Formats: sequence, C-alpha cells, structure tokens
Amino acid sequence: MTVEQLIGTVERPVASPGPITHASTSSTGDDRRRRVRLPRSLAGRAVIVGVVAAALGYIGAGIPSYWGDEAASVMSAQRSWSSLALELGKIDAVHGLYYALLHGWIGVFGAGEWSTRAPSAIAVGLLAAGTVVLATRWFDARVGLIAGIVVAVLPRTTSMATEARSYALGAALAVWLTAACTELIRRRVRSPWWWTAYGVGLALSATLFVYLLLLVPVHLAVLAVSRAPRGTWLRWTLGAAVAVVGSWPILAAASAQRRQLHFLAERGYASVDGVVVRQWFESAPVAVVAWTFVVVGVVAAVAARLRGRRLPLGVVPSLAWIVVPTAALLLADAFVAPTYSPRYLSFAVPAVAMLIAVGVASAITALERIVGRRDQRPADPAGGSRGVGAAASARVLAGVVAGALALSVLAPVYVRQRTEWAKDGGSDLRAVAEYVQQHAQPGDGIVFDRTTKPSRRPRLALHLYPQAFAGLRDVALRTPYEQRSGIWDTTSPVAVVAPDLDEHTVWALELPSGSPDAANAAVPDDVQALEASGYRVVDTHLIHRTVVYRLEKG
Repeated sequence: MTVEQLIGTVERPVASPGPITHASTSSTGDDRRRRVRLPRSLAGRAVIVGVVAAALGYIGAGIPSYWGDEAASVMSAQRSWSSLALELGKIDAVHGLYYALLHGWIGVFGAGEWSTRAPSAIAVGLLAAGTVVLATRWFDARVGLIAGIVVAVLPRTTSMATEARSYALGAALAVWLTAACTELIRRRVRSPWWWTAYGVGLALSATLFVYLLLLVPVHLAVLAVSRAPRGTWLRWTLGAAVAVVGSWPILAAASAQRRQLHFLAERGYASVDGVVVRQWFESAPVAVVAWTFVVVGVVAAVAARLRGRRLPLGVVPSLAWIVVPTAALLLADAFVAPTYSPRYLSFAVPAVAMLIAVGVASAITALERIVGRRDQRPADPAGGSRGVGAAASARVLAGVVAGALALSVLAPVYVRQRTEWAKDGGSDLRAVAEYVQQHAQPGDGIVFDRTTKPSRRPRLALHLYPQAFAGLRDVALRTPYEQRSGIWDTTSPVAVVAPDLDEHTVWALELPSGSPDAANAAVPDDVQALEASGYRVVDTHLIHRTVVYRLEKG
C-alpha cells in the first residue's frame, strides 16, 4: 500500500440510528464488501500505528538517568510484598497497582532504565492504536489515521514513553475504555453483564490512576450525542455506578493520604503556561501549532454543522475530554487541596490528538479544493479524474508541510527528552554512581546530601544503581526504606556520625549551593562536619548538578 493510499483512503463510518454511523444499511455488494473489509483494514492501521508509536517511544528511552519519581517507582517495586503493603498503608496507595505490576516486571526483566521504561513504551503503542480505532469511530478513517500519528509524536506521549510511571498505561486504558463504551452505545447492547464489565474495567483503571474516573463525564457526553434510547441510558448508569462503587477503596485511600500532594502547592503548576503549554506540548512552538489545528478543526466542524451537515460524533466528547478533567483538577487545586499537575492530564492526550487531526484533515480537504480548481487537466482515459490528481497533489503538499513542522518544532523536543540529563532539570544519578564505582574502594565510607527534598537527593543513586556502591559503608544510615512505611531511608546528620568514623576515605555526594561550579560552590555542611572530625578534601568533581568530594583522614 502506498503512503497516498494509506493516508488518502476515507472510509466513512457505518450508518446507525443516530449520529454514530459505521455502515450503510444498503444491501449492495459494495456495502457488503465494505462491511467485511473495514474491521480488518481498521485493525491493520491500528496495529501499524501502534507498533511505530511504541518503537518511536522506546528509541533512546534508556539514555536519561533515573530521577526522583522513577526512584519511587523502582524502589517500591523492589520491596518484598509485605514491605510494599507496609508502604501503601502509609503513602502512595494510588500508585500501588502500578508498583505491583512493576514488581513482577522487574522480577523478570531487571531494574535498569531500558527495562522499567519498556512497559510505558508498550503502553504508548496501545494508546496510539486505540486512538486510531476511537477516532475512526468518532470521525472517519482519515481522521483516525492522522490522530494515531499525532498522538504518537506529541511531546507528552514521547515523554510518557520514557518514564517508569503509570501515565502511559493510564492513557492507554482511557482510550480503550472510551472505545469500548462507544461500541456498547453504538450497538445498543442490552446485556447488563457487558455494562457491568465496563464498570469493573473503569474501576480497575481508576485503581491504577485515580483521575481516570474523570472519564465518566466524557462517556456521558458520548451517550448524550448518540441519541441513545432510554434503555441504553439506564444500562450506562449501571456501569457508571459499578465503576464508582468499585473505585471506593482507592478513593478512600487517596483521601486518607491526600497530604502527600501538598508539595504541589509549592510548584506553581496551575498557570497558563502549565495548562496551555506544559500539559501536552512541553514547548511554546509546539503548543502554538497544536492549538491552531485544534481551533481549525472545531471551527470547520461547527461551520459544516451550520451548513446543514451532521456534527461528527467525536467533537463534543473530545472537547469534554480536554475541558472537564482539566477544569475539575484546577478547581479542586484552587478551592479544596493541591491537586493539579500537568502530567496528571496525560490521559487526555487522545482527545487533543483527535481535534488536531480534525484540523489537519480539514486543511487537507481545503488544499484538495484549491488544487482541484487549478487543475485543468482532462479526465484520464483509464478512468482517472482531475479530482484524483488534485487530491494526490494536496496530500503531497500536506505531507511536506507536516514534515517541515515535525522537524522544526517536534524533533528538538523529542531529542531533548532523550539526553542523559533530561529528567527533573538535570538528574545525574547514574553518572554519579558510575563515577563512584570507578574511583571508590571497598571499605570506603559514603555520605549523601540531606539539604534538598528526598526525591532529589543523591542518596537515590545508592538504591537505583546498587552495584556501583558495593563494598562501601553507608555511614549515616539509620533505617533502610524497606523496613519503613515511608518511601525513603532515614539517616542521621553527618555532624552526628562524623566524630566516630574510622574509615580512611569518605565520599560525600552533595548538591552545591550558589555557583554550580564545584570550585566556587559554598562548602557543604557535610564536608565541614567531616573536616571538623579530622578529614581533608583531596579531590572535588562536578558531575552535572552533583559534586563528589573525596575526603581522607589525617
């Protein structure tokens, strides 16, 4: 199949009672053949886009060093089951299902970056495939294909693919649950068991990522625009009730542990930049292009409706998917408790991609009309037409423009996400571990900076790359994290333990204050305490944001 055929083939949704249309009720041979071919063709497109999206997401996924949030995932997943239960009873219950899944994954594939991020890349493939399916159902095949491509290259998606967190899995579940709900409504399914299964699936998804319950109003929007009969409304209500009841345990746990989100109050995420740019696009140029296509798509759909054409099924639910969860989290953040982070809206990526795809498809259609009016060639004797030539020319032009936009605004973001210091403003935990492994000797002591938040402390390198610290003595450790209900170790101040140290060499891993240049940075409190106990600095090395001090006694 050529690229032109792949992108240009427009298979209209099948007609049904209401705006969800997927197959004509005509009994002609062409329609019968279309009904046989469409599911196979749709599945083929979805699989191809999904595989490409997963591969694109996984390329370079292991290059960036781990960072604090991933440390919470990996360290929690490496606990014993009893230790994990102890942790979840105190904190991070909302991530418990993901930690349990990652526990099993690590047991088979190991705990390195390439391994732990692979599930997210796979989930991105499922996300893209599901977007193709859902957008084809909600709009048409052209929009479906474009939406799958868009969702695969959006910065939020390519970032999720390189994170050992639950966001990619949550987004994949969101799109497939919405596709399942759409099919149940379209087929007017009467069996309560299918609707109960839908509710159970939504409850399990909320257990993985609690904010997926915000899909309920999105699915309500699908129901509202589908002109569904009263019985379908009642059965959907049954499914939604099952979801809410089944989600009660995780909602109760989230409420009990809500203080763990208080750090969001200090981040300033709830801003215009956070919502308009960082939520899905990461950079201003990408956001400008993306929002332009969203506006074009919505305006084109509304204009077509004003001309008497039916509004595509997916316009209202897509807008609801973008607006309702975002507004809910912002309102809760402002009036209830810290709740909002741009990453929490990752599950709305399919809706953003679909509206962008509608805008792109509208632009291609406009180009086809413009080129068609200028194409004065006679009809092809073999059966071609001026319209075919115009359509091909328009698609080629659209492809060139899309490629130029991708290279100019998307490629820099994609490459930046896959550099060694890409995470958390320059996490260098792996490089720190490698330096210590190369220079420290068994029997040396080691201390870690305690002045910053636990999720950024150099101590995380000890647990994420333990082989690099084999044989070293963690002189300030009081209680290992595996024995606590919290996420992190508890440690003593270096000033308390330094007078009793007898190791000849002690390594101090510190985050510099003031100048990042190790030579000009203020001397850390840990180093001062060691110097007061008879140690002297013999070497200082800046990794990226972490300074490694080597101190010797005497």
